[in-house]
Amino acid sequence: MSELNTLVRLVREQAPAAVQADALQRLCLERDGVERALYVEWQPRSQSFEALAGAARLPPGSGDPLQANDLALLGRLGEGARLPLKDLLDVSCWLSGRLRRAGWSQGLALVLPLRAEGQGLLLVEYAGVEAEGWLGWIGELLAEVLALARQARRTAPLLSADPQPALVLAEAGVPVDCNQALRQLLAEFPGSEAHDLLPSNHAQLLRTCLEQGRAVHEVTGEHQSRQFLWSFVPMPAERQALVHGREVTAPLREQREAAKASRLYRQIIENTTDLISRRTLDGRLLDVSPASWTLLGYWPEELRGKELLPLLHEQDRQRVAERTRDALVQDGYVTLTYRLRHRDGHYLWFETASRAIRETYTGHVMEVVSVSRDITARVQAEEGLRRLAEVVEANTDLVLFIDPGGRVTYLNPSARRALGLEGDALPSSVAEVLDEGLLTKLESEGWDIARSGGVWSVEGRLRAGAGRSAAPLSLVLLAHRAAGGERYYSLVARDMTERELRENQQRRHQDELAHTARLVTLGELASGIAHEMNQPLAAVMNYASASQRYLKNLDSQPDAAQRVAQGLAQIVEHTAHASEVIRRLRAFLRKGQRRMQALDLNQVARASLGLCAWEAASAEVAVSEAFTENLAPVYADRVLLEQVFLNLLRNAIEANRERHAGEPSNVRIGSRRDSDGQLCVWVEDEGPGASHTALEQMFTPFFTSKPEGLGLGLSMSRGIVEGFGGTLEAITAPTGGLRLECRLPAGKTEQ
Repeated sequence: MSELNTLVRLVREQAPAAVQADALQRLCLERDGVERALYVEWQPRSQSFEALAGAARLPPGSGDPLQANDLALLGRLGEGARLPLKDLLDVSCWLSGRLRRAGWSQGLALVLPLRAEGQGLLLVEYAGVEAEGWLGWIGELLAEVLALARQARRTAPLLSADPQPALVLAEAGVPVDCNQALRQLLAEFPGSEAHDLLPSNHAQLLRTCLEQGRAVHEVTGEHQSRQFLWSFVPMPAERQALVHGREVTAPLREQREAAKASRLYRQIIENTTDLISRRTLDGRLLDVSPASWTLLGYWPEELRGKELLPLLHEQDRQRVAERTRDALVQDGYVTLTYRLRHRDGHYLWFETASRAIRETYTGHVMEVVSVSRDITARVQAEEGLRRLAEVVEANTDLVLFIDPGGRVTYLNPSARRALGLEGDALPSSVAEVLDEGLLTKLESEGWDIARSGGVWSVEGRLRAGAGRSAAPLSLVLLAHRAAGGERYYSLVARDMTERELRENQQRRHQDELAHTARLVTLGELASGIAHEMNQPLAAVMNYASASQRYLKNLDSQPDAAQRVAQGLAQIVEHTAHASEVIRRLRAFLRKGQRRMQALDLNQVARASLGLCAWEAASAEVAVSEAFTENLAPVYADRVLLEQVFLNLLRNAIEANRERHAGEPSNVRIGSRRDSDGQLCVWVEDEGPGASHTALEQMFTPFFTSKPEGLGLGLSMSRGIVEGFGGTLEAITAPTGGLRLECRLPAGKTEQ
């Protein structure tokens, strides 16, 4: 019934024929058994029946469409108000061919004009024969209804033309009619009626509208979370009201979201750490955010209406004024960095992004919105990095940056000069920079130690190359992490060539000093040496004289030849002893480069003891030995090590002589292997010992407790021992005297 009411209303309102045809087809399709319905209207120009716009289309017929027409069908329709579909298909016309191609077979064609001046056919296809009877009288009924509708006065003229949902309500609140927009809207709410979309008090609104004869505008109705605004327009003559509405779900949502965004925007402005401001083009502040207090020490009320330029650093004012105005007028935006004065008087660095707000039609800049950020920390950090970069560039040390794969990514000028590189050339890897020994250490332990502890240091040599020698280096490897967490390394290497030259020169000076000390020691031991030489020489003299006497009596004494032979043998023995003494003295006085070799500490100590044995005997000092046998060898220069042990022994003998003058005393010398693997030779005396202060200063050059001493013996001895990688220390002995301990690494060559 609703489709019939709609059709009647459309006819009364003289709606377009296509709209009426669409409503007529829907009315037919409501009946059970109707499968298809199509309304076609006669077109005089083409002399054929065509489906109206908006209705279902038919496929083209066969043959030339310019020669085809439906004149035969038009003549056949003049014979009656209806025509079975099978008879229509037998008519030789354009429409019958199109229907056959569309698959139409069983049905009825009803002559039913929608317009008074037009001719039209309602084509209905049904499934059963029983439908043919009621279709006939329904066709007649429709013709009468349409005729009456065309003769009736039009009602609710805006109903069909309104693109928004609209309906007509009777005085009792019952819907009389509705437009297509409302039907489409109801289709979105299955099972809902028109009154479900209206305001909950629509009955009272309808009564008020009709009783007072006035329209009620935009009353909100809600259904399934969607909102509508409805207006009630009275039609007093019919005692009805035209109700039209519009959906406002999206606008209301947008309005609420806009209000929410506005609150959020205000909250952001009031709580952001950046300074947000509005100002005129000439720099007068219109408004600022509360961040002005935390950043500059001013409340927003204090800055409103003030000029911005006086707050700028005097060195930035002209630049900011010129660049800001030109950029805003031409481009509409600008980003600048400058300094602003805090209320306390100090200056802070700010980065400000400004955008011009223009008048819509003229393009004139009305105001400027700016966002300013405190970048003082960043500027200071950048300045620190810049200075650090200048230091790295000017540093005389070699600085290299290396990625985790060992690829060199940066070299400072000193490194480029040392490697002989020009321009932007870089070594492909660190293997081209370091020699094999240093590279092996780096691969075996350097990377791991740097990653775990952050730093690794070592000494080695630069790889020799074209035009450069293998210079000695003191190298430090540092591990870093970039801002993104990536690992990289820096290699800082110092050229130790000058240090090596100084050390060699110092070593030569030390050797010269040691040689001089040996000469002095030899002079001090002259009496003992003379005694040791006189004994074999006197024996040689005696045996030579006796041999001469035996030779004279060779004829008279049968055993004279045997005695001469014995004398010559003794002469050879004592001559060899004298020669050994001279050899030892010459070896002790040897001058030249150091000769590093594997030495037996006990053997060297005993040789040193032999050089001072006579001095000990003359001072009534007995030297006892406590050597540990089968010790590992040490690598050192024999003469220098022998000189160290001789200094320790003579120092102990002199200490005993000072405390036990004219009385027998003891000095002990021994060796051992310590738990850390080092070998130790110690000398312990029974002298007066030394105070705590004296122990600390004992190895200082020129410090001595002897009136005639120079204070160089122990100082020079410590330097020699440290040159071999060892240590020389003094402690108080259990006897109250002094105990000197010389420790040397076992089985290691000099570094």
